[in-house]
Amino acid sequence: MTDKAFDEVTSLRLRLDEMRLEHRDLDDAIVTLAASPTGDELMLRRLKKRKLALKDRIIAIEHMLSPDERA
Repeated sequence: MTDKAFDEVTSLRLRLDEMRLEHRDLDDAIVTLAASPTGDELMLRRLKKRKLALKDRIIAIEHMLSPDERA
């Protein structure tokens, strides 16, 4: 693996960790907002949509980092 490829993998792994943390934070915010008696439904929908999009990006990066199973 070249230095550039190694740097790219390292960068992706760091970004993946950041995204997973953000995903957990969004989950906590959704739970808190949903439990609130004055919960903002529009904000709740926006947070859920953002969390889902983030999960899709997490999965895409995980696939890039995982070795090809056919190899």
